Amino acid sequence: MVPLERFGEDTVRVHSVDAVVHRMRALGAAWPERDGVAVFNRVYLAVTEEVDRRLETGHFTDARAAITLDVRFAERYLDAVEAVADERRPPACWRPLFQLRRHPGVRPLQFALAGINAHIGHDLALAVVDTCRTLGCEPAELEDEFDRVGDVLVSLEERIREDLMPGPDLLQIADPLTHLLGAWSLDRARDAAWSAARAVWALRELPDLAEEFVERLDTGVGLVGRCLLTPLGAPLGAR
Repeated sequence: MVPLERFGEDTVRVHSVDAVVHRMRALGAAWPERDGVAVFNRVYLAVTEEVDRRLETGHFTDARAAITLDVRFAERYLDAVEAVADERRPPACWRPLFQLRRHPGVRPLQFALAGINAHIGHDLALAVVDTCRTLGCEPAELEDEFDRVGDVLVSLEERIREDLMPGPDLLQIADPLTHLLGAWSLDRARDAAWSAARAVWALRELPDLAEEFVERLDTGVGLVGRCLLTPLGAPLGAR
């Protein structure tokens, strides 16, 4: 991608956010619809397109910070996709999704949640740090834009669940998916990402400790992802 620092706000948006959207659309077109990574990709594409629309309408107070955060955030996911395509190991947080992407017993909503978990639980914290380094600022200076980007994610969460969740006649109280949905929260994941970003930034003068912290964060998020992708089979009412 073209370095952000070479452009003004409008040009940055065209050469970065639009490039991210274009790449995610191309990935989606190349994967089968039922592929687990494709399911997440559709969700994330909708989020990125919504952020782009809000940038155009002046929703963000500091558009440059929002653009940089949005792009650095997306690059983390796209790097994981590229690693798998090149037969390299992606971060631990992404491995369950890529490993189980074609499992017939995992439902679409599980794929979406596992991707969101990896991207917010691990990538968002590091994207904040990446953005601070790019813009030469402190995390506190990004908090407003972080919250606004997070608000986009939360506003789309209900729509995601409506689109991917089985109908009320199929999703019964005894269905294990009901319990998985209740065990994971986007709001809590976002709050944890902000705390992790501040911790990584505070540890920047202690690289060994920072690396250890990030590694443990990656592993922990990966374990949650593995649980979210527990094969459940067809909904109880569909059997």
